[in-house]
Amino acid sequence: MILSLITIALIFLAVAYFSVQRGYRSLIYDSVEAIPEKPVAVVLGAGVWGETLSPVLEDRVFTGVELYKEGKVKKLLMTGDNSEADYDEPAAMKKYAIKQGVPEEDIVVDCAGFNTYESFYRAKEIFSLTDIIIVTQKFHLPRSLYISNKLGIKSVGIISDRREYVASDWYNTREFFSSVKAFVWVNITKPKPTFLGKKEKMF
Repeated sequence: MILSLITIALIFLAVAYFSVQRGYRSLIYDSVEAIPEKPVAVVLGAGVWGETLSPVLEDRVFTGVELYKEGKVKKLLMTGDNSEADYDEPAAMKKYAIKQGVPEEDIVVDCAGFNTYESFYRAKEIFSLTDIIIVTQKFHLPRSLYISNKLGIKSVGIISDRREYVASDWYNTREFFSSVKAFVWVNITKPKPTFLGKKEKMF
């Protein structure tokens, strides 16, 4: 009996992981030039130290700025964690993009994107987005595309890697567990995000 349960659990984990990791790989692009135009690029948050972006986040925002400057998108949605008064990913992301030449009026922030799932749930329900470019690292794109497309957002993704990351091995390991959780959330539990609220206009 125990062996059967373990076997079932292992099969479930494998199905969940590979469904997430392989489902939308064809929608990943490695250059700004090749990616199709979309109305909005969603730049996913990551760590900050005050107003200083972590290397991972700086590369994401820089890539989002490139998309905007090349005319691939008209707006940037900066989504991330602002759960504490002295920690604000979207504000730091916006400030960086403005310094890189993106007009403030073309940057929208979502301060309640506490994780990848919540970011895309809110992108659909709060900002009414249905067609986007996702900006994040290669290790993160399969899960991001899986979640967003499953939630009803037609998405493609661009790889934002511009350097080697110190914690790259950890990121790759964590993706296994994060992918399984994403599969469960999208297909089984379907949780509401921490915050919703009234709809906001992007255009």
